[in-house]
Amino acid sequence: MDLTVVAYVVYLLIGVALTIWVARTLSRNGRIFLSDVLHGNEKLADAVNHLLVVGFYLVNFGFVALYLSQDDAVADARRLFEALSVKLGVVLLVLGVMHLANVYVLSKIRRRGVMEREQTPPVPPQGWTGAADKGPWDAPATGV
Repeated sequence: MDLTVVAYVVYLLIGVALTIWVARTLSRNGRIFLSDVLHGNEKLADAVNHLLVVGFYLVNFGFVALYLSQDDAVADARRLFEALSVKLGVVLLVLGVMHLANVYVLSKIRRRGVMEREQTPPVPPQGWTGAADKGPWDAPATGV
């Protein structure tokens, strides 16, 4: 068997396994974060979580498939490991960048929701200002 084909098979197996592992980990642990971002709406958090996982799979499996081709033939075991390390390293970097982008967008949404909740006072002001007397900030009265 040609070592280039071996490189393809090993790359596909590891690339697909890494994508599935990362997607499951992010889905399981990100659900709580999504629930907080969506103000405790569990049903909506589950739906958004599922949509994010499907999109994650599509983008990453597409990238793994597109990045499969090898320009040079793999002649020996050394070149096999070099080709695999480059390809898998790029796949891992893409997975990491996608994860950071998702977390960034969701944290912006969460921050906006937290700021909206903090700007609304819990109880309207109830007579905390004094009567209409003069305060120290008023100009002194002129004695005419």
